[in-house]
Amino acid sequence: MTDKDEGKKKSIVFFHPDLGIGGAERLIIDAAVGLQNRGHKVVIFTSHCDPQHCFDEARDGTLDVRVRGNRIFPSSIFSRFTIICAILRQLNLILWAYYRAEIKALEPTAFVVDQLSAGLPVLGYLFPDTRILFYCHFPDLLLAQGRASFIKRAYRLPFDWIEQWSMSFADAIAVNSSFTKGIVGQVWPGLVKKKDLQVIYPCVDTTEKTLPDDVVAAWHDLGILLSINRFEKKKDIGLAIKAYAGLGKNGRARTRLVLAGGYDPRVQENVVYHQELVTLAESLKLKTATTKTIVTALNVPEDIDVLFLLSVPNTLKDMLLKSAKLLIYTPSNEHFGIVPLEAMLAGVPVLAANTGGPLETVVDGETGWHCPPENTEKWTAVMDNVLYKMSNKELQKVSNAGKERVKREFSNVKMAERLDGVIEAMSGVERKSLKVIEAVVLVTVIVLGDVVLHYLGKYGESEVAAIARSLTPPYPLSAIPLIYGALYAVASLVRSFWGIGQREALKKNQ
Repeated sequence: MTDKDEGKKKSIVFFHPDLGIGGAERLIIDAAVGLQNRGHKVVIFTSHCDPQHCFDEARDGTLDVRVRGNRIFPSSIFSRFTIICAILRQLNLILWAYYRAEIKALEPTAFVVDQLSAGLPVLGYLFPDTRILFYCHFPDLLLAQGRASFIKRAYRLPFDWIEQWSMSFADAIAVNSSFTKGIVGQVWPGLVKKKDLQVIYPCVDTTEKTLPDDVVAAWHDLGILLSINRFEKKKDIGLAIKAYAGLGKNGRARTRLVLAGGYDPRVQENVVYHQELVTLAESLKLKTATTKTIVTALNVPEDIDVLFLLSVPNTLKDMLLKSAKLLIYTPSNEHFGIVPLEAMLAGVPVLAANTGGPLETVVDGETGWHCPPENTEKWTAVMDNVLYKMSNKELQKVSNAGKERVKREFSNVKMAERLDGVIEAMSGVERKSLKVIEAVVLVTVIVLGDVVLHYLGKYGESEVAAIARSLTPPYPLSAIPLIYGALYAVASLVRSFWGIGQREALKKNQ
């Protein structure tokens, strides 16, 4: 099914692994809502969506979210093998929706898939007339931890190859920033030669939000320094704690560092890292508290230096942004980073690392400041400057500049318009041949046929069984395609192996 008229309404189906709380999930929600506001039919299929741990639009009926294929495969096995489980869960999700005829009933114009590309060849094979857009947040092979180990590198090798190979089945590929586009070009130069990567910036909802005056004013007597990030090591939240401790006891008077963000008790890293941060803060003589709700957050004692807020709902996040004097955004080489945009829209200056996506969103000296992540003292100096040295007029100038920039460059309307245009343009793109997928299906049928022949020859008494018994060696039909396929796979893995050195060097430089 194709769209030839630009104004024609589309049916767009999203596939996302786990619709929880995070930057990737926020992007998918915003994209879906934006396309829906443009009059298109939008449905999101996901393997997991916890009503207690997701964005409001995913649970309040704003979007049609369907959880499928969550029973067979776990998200990990003893906190390991997450990539294998993720691929199996995605394939299960696609096949479940296919065989229940849900997708067919929707008559999709396009699929939008993100985070994991392994299922793209299957989607292309099952739905040859439906175009596929893959949104690449960042190459997964650069996100995988523990590559110093030879065993881990060998284990990851086939999955790194699958990532590039499967991504080539997308009719269009979008990335979240020019930074990510450059990284993808370095990691997969062959892919970039064949696909024109489109930069579609994530967005924020620029609609004015109103909060009760008593809630907004609750922390106005404190100098709130705010960090909003998932509780993951790569977010380097410890940098904010160390920089805040550098203010000294007098500098921290009537202030508070609030560390808020996505926290899933099912994810071991979230649990462990939160405890590590608490230990770090206490080792620096900072008093801490951990809460999960607005009521408990508003009622913590005034002498608390560092407040941890887990799984922050939108209302609480909006309240925090209204109360904050400075947003502290610590991740290095962040692919994009939606939180700085949310802060600037709320009129909050941003202090961010001088790497990655924030270089494209935060204008140094105009809407915030960039600091090297290895220099904690500079982060402390900016905190001190905002809290005690800048005048209200200077702070207001930074606030106004941030608001204007977000509304001009990063609105949800602009993102939806750009995404709609890329989906529209896919109809004229020549599709990659699916002969490889057809060959896999054919070989599978041959192998199954060989298995049937083997058991017929072993246990059967018919003429067919006699023919089967005459075939020597066993499984002769399967031998040739399997050997050929194995040689092809080995050759592909060897090519990938030779490219590992370049990728490892690239990762070390980030």
